[in-house]
Amino acid sequence: MALAPLLPAAAVAVGTLKVDAALPYVCTLPSGPQPATVRITAAFPDRAAPGEEIRPTDVTTTVELPAPADLTASLGPTVRAETRLTVGVAQNEQRAQATWSGTAQSLDVPADGPLVLTTTGDVPTLTTGTTGDLTLSAEGLALDLAPGTAEATPTVPASLSVNCVPGRPPEDRTPFATVPVGADTGSGEPGTPPASPSAPSAPSSSAPSSVPSSPAGRTVPMRPGTADGRGLAPKGPRTGQRGDKGLTVTDENTPGTPAARPTAPPCVTEKPTPLSLSAYITGYSNVRKLNGANVIPVSCVLIEQGEPQFDPRPDGSFHLLTPSTGNLSYQGRKQTPPFKATFLTFGFAPATATMVLEQTGPLTVDSDVLLAFPDNISETYVRARLVLRVLDVRVNGTRLDVGPSCRTEKSLTSPEPDPAKHPGDHLVLLGKGQLINGTDATGYVLTGGGPLTGEVTIPAFKGCGAGGENLDRLLTASISGPGNYIKQIQGQTCAVGVEVPTEGQCTEDHQPYVVPKPER
Repeated sequence: MALAPLLPAAAVAVGTLKVDAALPYVCTLPSGPQPATVRITAAFPDRAAPGEEIRPTDVTTTVELPAPADLTASLGPTVRAETRLTVGVAQNEQRAQATWSGTAQSLDVPADGPLVLTTTGDVPTLTTGTTGDLTLSAEGLALDLAPGTAEATPTVPASLSVNCVPGRPPEDRTPFATVPVGADTGSGEPGTPPASPSAPSAPSSSAPSSVPSSPAGRTVPMRPGTADGRGLAPKGPRTGQRGDKGLTVTDENTPGTPAARPTAPPCVTEKPTPLSLSAYITGYSNVRKLNGANVIPVSCVLIEQGEPQFDPRPDGSFHLLTPSTGNLSYQGRKQTPPFKATFLTFGFAPATATMVLEQTGPLTVDSDVLLAFPDNISETYVRARLVLRVLDVRVNGTRLDVGPSCRTEKSLTSPEPDPAKHPGDHLVLLGKGQLINGTDATGYVLTGGGPLTGEVTIPAFKGCGAGGENLDRLLTASISGPGNYIKQIQGQTCAVGVEVPTEGQCTEDHQPYVVPKPER
C-alpha cells in the first residue's frame, strides 16, 4: 500500500480552479438580434492571499452564432474574429471591470449549422488587498469580424462589428468564477465554479431595449515564449488603479509597461552565436488568378548576421555591405505554419486549400547601405527557395485527397536583378530604408524590420492526388501563374546571442517580442 505524505493544514498547496461556463447572449447581426451562446474557459488559482496576484490562464472565449448565411452574405466564405468581453469583478462592496480580448485565425463559414468562433488571448491580472470572495461575471461582448481573405470586394465589407449582451436579466445572472481571498492561502475552502451554467436554453429572440456600444479596452493578446505562444514577456513596471487595499485590475498594456503582443509560434535559436538574430514575418500574397489575396501566417525566421564590409566605389561613394543567412522555423522544420487559401475552381466551385511554404534551399539577406552623411540609403534583398505544399483541399465542403506529396514542381520564382550572381529559381523580395543620423530608420532595415515587396510566379503543381486520381491540373489551373504581388512585413529582430535580452525586443527566454501585423 502506497503511503501519501502527510502535510499540515497550513502547507496545503494552492490548486487550480478550472472554469467552463456556457452563457446565453443576444447578438445584433445584419439581419437583426439573434440568440447566441458564449462559452468561457479559464483557469485560476483556487484561492489567494490579500495582495497576491490572481492571473487567469488558458483563457478562451467561444461564440456560437446561429446564422452563417447571414454572415456569409456580409463577409464571404471565410472569416477572422476578435473578441472583447467585459468582465465584471466584484469583492464585498468593491466593483471593477476588465476587458478580456482574444483573436482567432481565419476559418470557413459553414454552409449550414452554427458558426463557432473560438478566440484566445492574454487577460488582465487581478489583485486585492482585502479578504472575501472575488467574483467574475460576464457582461457585454464586442465581436469584430473580417473576411478571411485580404481583399474586400464591392459586396464584401472590410469588417463587421457585432455587439452582444447577456440574454438573462442582471438579477438572474451568476458569476462564472469565484476565487476566495483569505489571510492564509492554506486554510479555508478552495474556490469552485458556480453551479454549472450548463448549455442554456435559448434566450428570447426579442431585442433588448438598448444595445451597448463596444466595451472599451485594449487588446491584450497571449504572451510569447512557451510552446503554445505564451510565456515570458520582458520585465517592466506594472501599474494599476486602486487604493491601499482596493481591488486592482492590471492591464499589461497600461502606459508604462511594455506592449503585449499577439500569439505567435515559438521562435527559439538552439545554439546562438553573438551574431544570431530572430524575427517574425507575416504579410499578404495576391493570387492573380483568384483576383484576391491570402494571408502569409506569422512565421519565425532565424538569422545569422554576417560581418559588415566597407565597399568604396570608383565614383567615390562608400557602401556598407552586410550578408546574412537564415532559415524558416516551425516545429523543427524549415517552413511556415499551415495556412488556408480560398479560391474558385474553374471560376465557380468554392475550394479551400491548407498549405505551407517549405524552404528547400538557402535563404539569404543582402543589405547595402549607401553612406552619404547624414542621409544613408539602404537596400536589402531577401532571396529564398520555397515550394508551396498543399496539405488538404475541400471543394464545396467535400474533401479531395491530394496525397502526401502535393506541391509546386519547383521553387516560387521572381525576377532576379542579378541572375549571373544569383542563378536558379527563387523568390526575391526588396526592402528599402532610410537612416538619417540622429533619427529612427524609416522603411526596411534588417535589425528594425519593415516592409519587403516582390512579385512571384507560382509554378505548376505535381504529386497531387491519391487512389489513381490526378489533381495536378486542377490546382495548376486554379492557382499557378505569374504576376502575384507579395508584401511581407518583418518585425523588430531579437539579438539572441546577448546575455541579457533587450527589453521590448526580446522575451526573457530570447525570442522575438515584436509580432508584426500584415499590411496591404
